[in-house]
Amino acid sequence: MTVKNVLTDPKREPALDWVAVIFFGSVHLLALLAPWFFSWSALGITLFLHWLFGSIGICLGYHRLLSHRSFQVPKWLEYVIALIGATALQGGPIFWVSGHRLHHAYTEDVDKDPYSARRGFWWSHMLWIFYPHAEFFEYEQYQRFAPDLARDPFYRWLNRNFLLLQFPLGLLLYAIGGWSFVIWGVVVRAVLLWHSTWFINSITHMWGYRTFCTEDNSRNLWWAAILTYGEGWHNNHHAYPNVAKAGWHWWEYDPTWWAIWLLKSLGIARKVVMPPTGKDTP
Repeated sequence: MTVKNVLTDPKREPALDWVAVIFFGSVHLLALLAPWFFSWSALGITLFLHWLFGSIGICLGYHRLLSHRSFQVPKWLEYVIALIGATALQGGPIFWVSGHRLHHAYTEDVDKDPYSARRGFWWSHMLWIFYPHAEFFEYEQYQRFAPDLARDPFYRWLNRNFLLLQFPLGLLLYAIGGWSFVIWGVVVRAVLLWHSTWFINSITHMWGYRTFCTEDNSRNLWWAAILTYGEGWHNNHHAYPNVAKAGWHWWEYDPTWWAIWLLKSLGIARKVVMPPTGKDTP
């Protein structure tokens, strides 16, 4: 079956992936140990890594830089940012970028959008991972939607080995703060960051306000923007997906954009895509 046929076959439904269920379920269960390993320094590590892996790795790196190419940085820095994103434990860069580009190409299509909100909250939030469609999860199929990354040996390596990054991270945290830092810096951080990111797939296609009349049901939601460092201004993003800013009003909190702005001010980020003239304060 060709990729085209797979993408347009509404009757094709995958089986439950028990490996995914056990993996994500186990990490969530381990997170319940957090109260017995609590310390204020461990909480600080969690918040710092949530920002580093979430805002810099996922939002700035996987999303605005790699998926949409809304700005450019030197290749060595792009690799460093992608490495940070891979450590977030949300999949390799080719997998993540391919799925997100499909989400924009076929937004809310029940078959072609990997996490279509039209299938309901729980599907778009996490069930799409537990019932994996081959075209979104098998490398030979999804890699064609991110050919720019698939051609790069570093991204192919990172896509295969992103899980291994948790081991040096865990060892470093253990050396610094023992099991408390491991539980909070790896497990709790992963669970919080998963759900923060998944809220953009689910909540911001259901609740919030609309600044632009897009063909999809994308929404701007303030609390989702706080949890995701600016990604919650999802209607703005779907209206102009290649723009580096997600928050367009002065009060639309977008610290990921602040990081891009800093890189631009330092002469590191180039070709930063800005809102169309007259559209930056809708």
